Amino acid sequence: MKTPRRLLGAAAFVLSGVAVAVLSLSGADPAQAGQTALRAADPSVIRVGGTYVSVQVAGGGIAVRQASSTAALASAPARQVWSDTRNLGEVWAPEIVRDGGRYHIYFAAGRGAAHRMYVISSSDAAGGYGGETRMALPDDKWAIDGAPFTFNGQRWFVWSGWAGDTNVEQNLYIARMSGPTTTTGARYVISQPRESWERVVGNPFINEAPEPIRDPNGQLHIVYSANGSWSEQYCLADLRLRAGGDPTHVWDWYKSNGCLFGSNRATMMAGWDPTLYVNGPGHHSFVLLDGDINTSPPAGPRFPLMFHAVPKGTPYAWENRYWYTGTFAWWGNTTYSRANVPGPNTDTGWSIKFFE
Repeated sequence: MKTPRRLLGAAAFVLSGVAVAVLSLSGADPAQAGQTALRAADPSVIRVGGTYVSVQVAGGGIAVRQASSTAALASAPARQVWSDTRNLGEVWAPEIVRDGGRYHIYFAAGRGAAHRMYVISSSDAAGGYGGETRMALPDDKWAIDGAPFTFNGQRWFVWSGWAGDTNVEQNLYIARMSGPTTTTGARYVISQPRESWERVVGNPFINEAPEPIRDPNGQLHIVYSANGSWSEQYCLADLRLRAGGDPTHVWDWYKSNGCLFGSNRATMMAGWDPTLYVNGPGHHSFVLLDGDINTSPPAGPRFPLMFHAVPKGTPYAWENRYWYTGTFAWWGNTTYSRANVPGPNTDTGWSIKFFE
């Protein structure tokens, strides 16, 4: 809802199929946390060749930046590519991908219960976008934070939404797509904020900002933000689809047993440490080539990440959020477990380590 790693200096490698990080915390400097000069939320960044392209809400619409590195995006000119000329309302969390040589920016707009997903498209990242098209998501309920992806040859769209017409909790939903801007068939719930560590902050309880990625075994992950964005309990958690699983079947998804990237030790998954320099890290962007999960990184190296957070020592408030550059690496042989559900109760595979 958008309403009113401790691991630094680490080198990751693979040993017997398991990603391992060698830590070097001596001499750590807060500047290593990757804070940019951009005071903003909800980063979405892709790489196109050697250029990094970002989108953000700005000036009552959406702006694009382009730079030669993620760190340089904050100082790059912001080019307005869309304005809310029809007075749709609050504009939230644009997401950019490049598909078939065209750029598509997906965003939520509306007021209160009227928030829905929209899309604009262009052949040029920095201009030429036409008017917005409202996406016809199944069931036509409140929806934000949509992201498209292709997995095993099928197009999908994942987003955060309500089950009905009242703001009880935000769930994650998935639906098939027949093209880059069109969903088809039913929506399916894949995650609800029902674990104790993602219910520390509620009214409502939150699962949002889903970002797909494919692991070195070819399994699908949806990494999302849990707990309210208005709290430093905001954090990243992971959904992993079992090998050979059906993305529309909720019991084929296994959830990390705690936050994987957060600032509060009590909610972290065992073996994952809280951040050193930021509070409430969340709403991240895996910086992938064209935003395509089929270019997801292999095991071993660390890859670019962007997220928003509040610097430690600064009051936690939306207006104090900055974009941060970070990295992530695959972490192997990790078991997610669950209780009182049909089918197997554990699943072992790749998880993710996040680095400030």
